[in-house]
Amino acid sequence: MNICMMTNTYLPHVGGVARSVSTFAEEYRKRKHLVLVVAPEFDGKPLTKRAAAIVERVAAIQNFNGSDFSVRLPLATALSERIDSFKADIIHAHHPFLLGDTALRIGTSKNVPIIFTHHTRYEDYTHYVPFDSPALKEVAINLSTEFANLCDGVIAPSESIARLIKKRGVTSPVRVVPTGIDVRAFAAGDGARFRKKFKIPGSAFVIGHVGRLAPEKNLGYLAEAAALFIKQMPNARFLVIGGGPSEDAIRKTFAKHGAGKQLILAGKHTGGALADAYNAMDVFAFASFSETQGMVLAEAMAAGRPVVALNASGVREVMRHGQNGFMLPARTPARTFATHLARLHAEPALRRAFSREARRTAENFSREHCAELALAFYEDIRKATRRERLITQQNPWGSLLERLGMEWNLIAKKVQAVTHALVA
Repeated sequence: MNICMMTNTYLPHVGGVARSVSTFAEEYRKRKHLVLVVAPEFDGKPLTKRAAAIVERVAAIQNFNGSDFSVRLPLATALSERIDSFKADIIHAHHPFLLGDTALRIGTSKNVPIIFTHHTRYEDYTHYVPFDSPALKEVAINLSTEFANLCDGVIAPSESIARLIKKRGVTSPVRVVPTGIDVRAFAAGDGARFRKKFKIPGSAFVIGHVGRLAPEKNLGYLAEAAALFIKQMPNARFLVIGGGPSEDAIRKTFAKHGAGKQLILAGKHTGGALADAYNAMDVFAFASFSETQGMVLAEAMAAGRPVVALNASGVREVMRHGQNGFMLPARTPARTFATHLARLHAEPALRRAFSREARRTAENFSREHCAELALAFYEDIRKATRRERLITQQNPWGSLLERLGMEWNLIAKKVQAVTHALVA
């Protein structure tokens, strides 16, 4: 199968969507499928020759509005002969705007089914856009819903998100397919090596976190909870893997509690270094409400790390309260969160029991299994749309009308999304 994936974020950008696309791309290639990833240009470490070979970069504005995101320039993809000549069997969009619009246009023009993965709750990211407001959040919800209904099929990374988007009005076929993780790689990480590199004592009790350090991740709360625990334990550390605009806020929280020397902001890590980082932790802590899937939770569990997290979308699909960690109510005070961290520190036997169950949980999220689920959905959608595509193929006028109809729908749905938000 020839699979074209179009995404607004991709390696070397570090983030959930970029990792998801690259993970699926690698698994598809292992199965001898032909893959083309269309993504904006990004600053950062160059990809390996093998990884770069499948990527078609489009011109983009770097570091949009002070973020680490790139925004593709209008009509940038129209100049790509590689995209034009790629004989896709499936177009897979990973965002409902920018390259998402492009995916719809290309899919319609080539008479190819279009799949959309609803990776995130887009209303949680409107602060990256000027003039953020409740109305803009409503627009983000409406745009993603209307975009999903223009596609032939929708992938939800968790049951929570599948229920949410259906409630919001998505009527296209929806299939739950988590992003898979490399279970064996995370299990094999060298925690001692990572601790030595960052001068963390072997005897230290390490609370860890991995992710973008951004406001939508609820890091103010997490830093407060971690600091409340850490300051009581001179031999404890808070290890944070990732980067972003919330770094200074985390530093200030720890300084406020007099625990600044116990905070380790280790920066962004991928591959083997990330696996080492997970294995350097004793417990993984997580407080985000903006996740659509608990990918970092599954990665931590693959490394055998018990988790303390807040009950939220994406989290509840991975967590089993009292079995692989503690999943606390959404409104849990930071001090209570800290108490559960302290309990895991005080009860090594409980930690070991949670660790064993965490490893078993992680097996359900293997990248091999998840890739098979996605490929099966591709085939189901191709079969479901085959008759309609044959009719369009045999009727040139129908094909032209289809393209004009898609352009009209793109405009109409955006106007509709804005109108609904303003009325609301």
